[in-house]
Amino acid sequence: MTNPSDSEELLFAGLKVVDCGTWIAGPVAGTILADFGASVIKVEVPGAGDPYRALSGGPLSPRAPVNYMWMCDGRNKRSITLNLASAEGRDILMRLVRDCDVFITNQPFPTRRKLRLNYEDLAPENGRMIYASLTAYGEYGPDAELEGFDGVAWWARSGLMDRVRAAGATPGGSVPGMGDHPTAVSLYAAIVTALMRRERTGKGGRVHTSLLANGVWSNACLAQGAVIGAEFPVRDDGSGPARFPNRVLYPTSDNRLLQLYMVRTQAEFDALLIASGRDDILVDSRFTSPASRLENGAALVQLLRETFATHSAAEWLATFREHGVPVTLVAEMEDLPNDPQLRANNIVAPPTGPGVPAEVIINHPLNIDGMPRAGAHHAPEVGENTAEVLAELGFSASAIEGLRARGIT
Repeated sequence: MTNPSDSEELLFAGLKVVDCGTWIAGPVAGTILADFGASVIKVEVPGAGDPYRALSGGPLSPRAPVNYMWMCDGRNKRSITLNLASAEGRDILMRLVRDCDVFITNQPFPTRRKLRLNYEDLAPENGRMIYASLTAYGEYGPDAELEGFDGVAWWARSGLMDRVRAAGATPGGSVPGMGDHPTAVSLYAAIVTALMRRERTGKGGRVHTSLLANGVWSNACLAQGAVIGAEFPVRDDGSGPARFPNRVLYPTSDNRLLQLYMVRTQAEFDALLIASGRDDILVDSRFTSPASRLENGAALVQLLRETFATHSAAEWLATFREHGVPVTLVAEMEDLPNDPQLRANNIVAPPTGPGVPAEVIINHPLNIDGMPRAGAHHAPEVGENTAEVLAELGFSASAIEGLRARGIT
């Protein structure tokens, strides 16, 4: 990550963004804009704020002394609390809308109608505004009104959940934010594309994407076949033989898992056997051709599993890399802090602002050489910047206190 020097200006410096969303997929598009210098004001309900703040402390989340999810996704923004159901709260929001470049929301459509947050409600206030809408299932159709998270709209509805499972196994659930984070990148891309159009036309407009659209896009290699009527084979119930050494997991002596990938040619297969010390398999008539290896796949996999179990994962990785054999370690979460690729490519980077209780923060995956990022600053507490933002809008100290006392902020 390139941090800006005193003479460098972040690309989106001066861009004003109102984040009127919750959870991840919508708001994180604002986080990416903030990382590139935009001024992002997050609008939250008074009190608890965005419910996402509580997820890392939930009973099913890994325990830690800090709010690590919010620290990552809520960074580089300012938080203001507003009761949008009140006339005064809506008036304050409209002041922000009239002055913003981008408005982001993923509120369900019934909530948008109730609070008058639809594009048609806000566009007359600001013709240059980019209105960015994130939904679960899309803007139209029979399920447009439904709420949904990535575990259902992105993972289950797209076909991914059904296809990503071992033979005969019950489908597994997604991990938190698994579909939200890539969907946020899509929403960011739509926003930036609309900003480019505004540069040429002077006009804002509405952009939108959905968790479902991004799930189907992630599954496009198979989904494209499905939508043209491709015949998918009957699912293997797991009782048949393993067909080839690829896509099979091999336990090592230290109980780690290795996976072979792209062992396709005879030369690659020979390199695997030579590197693993199984020259005897080279001359075994059951495995001398691709056809015979497929026919005797179960026996081949069993021999390789017995071989892999004789050494540690680290020993095998070193050996296979020396011989050019494509193999990967199935990473466990505890491996990530020590993975040199993450730091070398700024997938994780030290925060640049004060108050971040972590040595490194996960970066968004967009890299543009020579374009500086802000670096991670602390994620705000609920309403931490309310008084500051209201003062910028022209409210006096007494007026700000009155709003707080009446439950507007």
